[in-house]
Amino acid sequence: MAEKIKMRTPLVEMDGDEMTRVIWKMIKDILLYPYIDLNVEYYDLGLENRNKTGDKVTFDSANATKKYGVAVKCATITPNAERMTEYNLKEMWKSPNGTIRAILDGTVFRTPIIVKGITPFIPSWKKPITIARHAYGDVYKNTEMTVGANCKAELVVTDENGKETRQLIHEFKGSGIIQGMHNTDKSISSFAKSCFNYALDLKQDLWFATKDTISKKYDHRFKDIFNEIYEKEYKEKFSAAGIEYFYTLIDDAVARVVRSEGGYIWACKNYDGDVMSDMVATAFGSLAMMTSVLVSPDGVYEYEAAHGTVQRHYYKYLKGEKTSTNPVATIFAWTGALKKRGELDGTPELCNFAESLEKATVQTIEEGIMTGDLASLSSLENKKTVDTETFLLEINNRLAKLIE
Repeated sequence: MAEKIKMRTPLVEMDGDEMTRVIWKMIKDILLYPYIDLNVEYYDLGLENRNKTGDKVTFDSANATKKYGVAVKCATITPNAERMTEYNLKEMWKSPNGTIRAILDGTVFRTPIIVKGITPFIPSWKKPITIARHAYGDVYKNTEMTVGANCKAELVVTDENGKETRQLIHEFKGSGIIQGMHNTDKSISSFAKSCFNYALDLKQDLWFATKDTISKKYDHRFKDIFNEIYEKEYKEKFSAAGIEYFYTLIDDAVARVVRSEGGYIWACKNYDGDVMSDMVATAFGSLAMMTSVLVSPDGVYEYEAAHGTVQRHYYKYLKGEKTSTNPVATIFAWTGALKKRGELDGTPELCNFAESLEKATVQTIEEGIMTGDLASLSSLENKKTVDTETFLLEINNRLAKLIE
């Protein structure tokens, strides 16, 4: 056995919940520990430990990510009323992803993993489409009310001297609803810089789309800030890299995307990104075949799987049943983090290992060995559905040959 690859700087490792937590350990045991002297700063973001620490562990993990620059995160539970009872929680803890995004001031980039035998539902898509989703504000930080009949609703802004500026929203004759949304120039600027930097990293064109023809102040602000930052800081860099930035309306963007062959980054406001990332994932095949990375404007990276904790399979696992849960997105979270750590530390052997692991994973699927969800999508003739552990062992067989 060759000597294990050394890591100069720790990765921040954030463990998670349910079936993905089980798979997380399998991936480390089968695919990582035999080859890497894994150097991590470990945080247990499982719901029980978040409850025990009053969610302090989530804040600690995000601050450690700022310190070390690269993290890898397992899928975690965002509790609802049912989970409050199941886990005997002290309170309904917030989404760890939301907390980490806010602390890192990051943008989420999601990209499909393309394999032979799984054809996108849109046949023209030959290359991956990366969705860049702004992760602050808009409808996710909204304030809303129901309104009775014969009421007047106004938007009121009070400045630091107590002076009010008012704008009529609507005079209600009958009952209705109102909603207030906000964003900040700082957050929009961070979003823009993360997108421009990531486009330069990938050497791919960047598209940005809002509805500024209708939302002449709110959406237009996004458009203006992107344009100002691009013209001032990135235009020459994009030209040197041979890539393009352009803005279009969201409805025009959807039409362009459907007709395109892919191979670019599509930046979306918060809600648009939420919807479009699921659309792109489904059209390419599966959320379990998506990479996801949170990138801050100052170059901090947190890699994760884009899907949930696979609760249904976990309950089967607890009964002693074998499950055919897809681990690909979680494997690619690890490989993304290891590659970035290797890039930042100047350890090419770590980057090469991560690339070999990705190749071995794709090769296993393309040779017809896959989990049940992929078997139902794949057009390959000689398919074999295996459980998760067998799938990981098959990947390892190919990995060992690639790095001989």
